[in-house]
Amino acid sequence: MPAKRPSVQVGDPFMEKVLIECCLELYAAQVVEGIQDLGAAGISCATSELASNGDGGMHVWLDDVLLRDPTLNAGEILMSESQERMMAVVAPDKLDEFLAITAKWDVETAVVGEVNDSGRLTIDHHGQRIVDVDPRTVAHEGPVYERPYARPAWQDGLNADSISATDAASRYARPGTGDELRATALRLLASPNLASKEWVTDQYDRFVQGNTALAQPDDSGVVRVDETTGLGVALATDANGRYGKLDPRTGAQLALAEAYRNVATTGARPLAVTDCLNFGSPEDPDSMWQLVEAIEGLADACRELGVPVTGGNVSLYNGTGEPGQVDSSIHPTPVVGVLGVLDDVARATPSGWREAGESIYLLGTTRPELDGSAWADVEHGHLGGVPPRVDLAAEKALAGVLVNASRDGLVSAAHDLSEGGLAQALLEASLRFGVGASVALAGITERDGVTPFEALFSESTARALVAVPRSEESKLVDACVARGVPVVKIGETGTEPAAAAESGEALDVEGLFTLPLREADEAFRGTLPRIFG
Repeated sequence: MPAKRPSVQVGDPFMEKVLIECCLELYAAQVVEGIQDLGAAGISCATSELASNGDGGMHVWLDDVLLRDPTLNAGEILMSESQERMMAVVAPDKLDEFLAITAKWDVETAVVGEVNDSGRLTIDHHGQRIVDVDPRTVAHEGPVYERPYARPAWQDGLNADSISATDAASRYARPGTGDELRATALRLLASPNLASKEWVTDQYDRFVQGNTALAQPDDSGVVRVDETTGLGVALATDANGRYGKLDPRTGAQLALAEAYRNVATTGARPLAVTDCLNFGSPEDPDSMWQLVEAIEGLADACRELGVPVTGGNVSLYNGTGEPGQVDSSIHPTPVVGVLGVLDDVARATPSGWREAGESIYLLGTTRPELDGSAWADVEHGHLGGVPPRVDLAAEKALAGVLVNASRDGLVSAAHDLSEGGLAQALLEASLRFGVGASVALAGITERDGVTPFEALFSESTARALVAVPRSEESKLVDACVARGVPVVKIGETGTEPAAAAESGEALDVEGLFTLPLREADEAFRGTLPRIFG
């Protein structure tokens, strides 16, 4: 029934794969003059963009479009965003070959129009002309909205409410003893945002065809694209709505920086960006200001990092409250994806250590940055202050070290530091292959002037953990010094024999606590099954 039509398009991953393979064969056979995916606004967008990008015109018979529901009206057919569809322009003498290839892949195909020299986009439906426009006016010369926007009246108050400030210590208890730090690390590890997502990702085969080199829970997914050379791509997406709420410009840059860093930890060179911008109503000056700040911040950061935005989308009007209030809409949440390239996926660096006896180094500087952190959220339900400082030059230098160290075999594991800070990174790296770690915080606390609590839970950026074979330590340190990346040795992989004899592999933080990996694993992997059943 029409009333039961889904309002949100439903994707079919298998059909998407078939369509991709079909398109690749079409390109190899050189039977396509032009092609456009059907995404936002469906046929109306694809036809106008194809016609506008050419130098002629286009006529479309809407009656010939293949329909899942025959009751759709003309407007619905034009605007439907049903997935797994492409629109191709094919020369008449190559049409039979084109149709033979789509039939081979069992991809439904219909001829719905033709290119002409009218300079117009015309569309007919049931014998009536329903569209007759200059395609450039639709695809490239659309109206530009000048929405009013201004910094929200509540923004200053939100930023003043810092949990990092010294005078906040009495209001928001900070763990100090070893037992308190241990319990805090365990609670953060089990929180829904930081817990393992394997309950979700294990429900589908992410290793189909054997070309997946790394997958969740590694920092980035890595896929082989050329079996002969080992060429591959790494992909990571990141977002933090809490940071976006505190400062949408900085929040967007932090999302980019984290995805960029995650790609670099695998050894891939970050090359391109995509994004999904999730905000409130652009008709609300507060939300419009957030959107403008995020876009401008993201653009500035992409220019500085040298990674172009190749595409993206938006989700707006995500608000339910009265405009002008601090809780009028969702947190500004720019989701940023970064793609990187590896010359050989066999050298991709995993996010956890496999062997005991290797040295663990922390790259980057730790500052007492706890506003918007996982600790503030999980332990105190607090959101206020300013997000961690963005240092794109430091991110670029760190990425250079990580990429070269992976290529040259200087590191056997690399894990970025982000939500949950050093404690979360150490636990995730230890749980990856079930090999613990023995670390000391003195090198961090003395060099950076932070407390053990801040060393463990600060979310300062441009930082990463690496595991280094003993034979490569001096080379790794030299590489960091050459690029101006702060580096400090904090421990080694594997649990000390005495501690291991008592509890098995564990994360041992010298003088503070020991957390057995079996206990950490139960907390990390048990959250989503417990919530969803």
